[in-house]
Amino acid sequence: MLEIAIGAIIVALIFDFVNGFNDSANSVATVIGTRVLTPLQAVGLSAAANFVGPFLFGVAVSMTIAKGILNPEDVTIYMIIGGLAGAITWSSICTYFGMPISNSHSLVGGLVGAGIAGVGFEKLLTAGLTKVFTGIVAAPIGGIIFGMLLTALIITVFAKKRPGPVNKYFGRLQIISSAWFAITHGANDGQKTMGIIVLILFSTGFMTEIEMPLWVIIAAASAMALGTFFGGYKVIKTLGVKVARLRPYQGFCAETGGGLMLAVFAFLGIPASTTHAITGSIMGAGAARRKMAVRWGIGKRIVYAWLITIPGAAGFAIGFTYLLQYLAS
Repeated sequence: MLEIAIGAIIVALIFDFVNGFNDSANSVATVIGTRVLTPLQAVGLSAAANFVGPFLFGVAVSMTIAKGILNPEDVTIYMIIGGLAGAITWSSICTYFGMPISNSHSLVGGLVGAGIAGVGFEKLLTAGLTKVFTGIVAAPIGGIIFGMLLTALIITVFAKKRPGPVNKYFGRLQIISSAWFAITHGANDGQKTMGIIVLILFSTGFMTEIEMPLWVIIAAASAMALGTFFGGYKVIKTLGVKVARLRPYQGFCAETGGGLMLAVFAFLGIPASTTHAITGSIMGAGAARRKMAVRWGIGKRIVYAWLITIPGAAGFAIGFTYLLQYLAS
């Protein structure tokens, strides 16, 4: 059982790496799109901030993942591996095609699919799923509102200033806002793999109650930071350039607004999507200046990818879980 537990933890950390690989775009897209930092500089900053994030905001999100979707007593190691395999497969496919889907919801979809295959649909827990769907709705809408309000405020305050100095000033501030968003990204997304690792230890008997060891936090934070550093540049291009061409002050507003949303969700234990939050904020920041500055058609394609993420990952997880249970029997 020790070998299986170690293997499952490795799979969980691979998912965390893939999560950082895809979601690296979320915290660096705008700072690259506004030409404030080079891709290498931005990704390096984001990786460091992602590592710090999980240590600053508690472990409420990880507890939602560990015991909010399925009862830990019902979970087997084969269900966890099957759920992770489904989430990794779905996230990797979407990253390959440059779609900034939610790795958070890929993981939730994987757990849901594994639960359906392992113990049945009726065993899914309503409370945790309610938090997930609250995040699905609130993150993009809240991001749009925050991004639009912050941008409108800055436009009003600096209306009589020359554009050159304003963009230079907010270009420097955007380095801070990018780091802030990366910290909150790590605080939210970094916790999800921690919850999975705790479930692995509990289901294999190496932990008698659901708690969060320090080594789990360090391992998950490190895997996400590495994934962020080697991040997916197709996704960065989609978010940083294709959704809306932002000026530095708009990038600052998008990152600040998206980070505020994620900080609130981290405290409330809601496993929110960083992709939802930053895409909404980018759209809000772009639309505050000019509605046509946002390429709404690309935004629609992103939304479609969001809608099929949970069922898509769940479908793969169901198949993997059934296969693992068959091989183990």
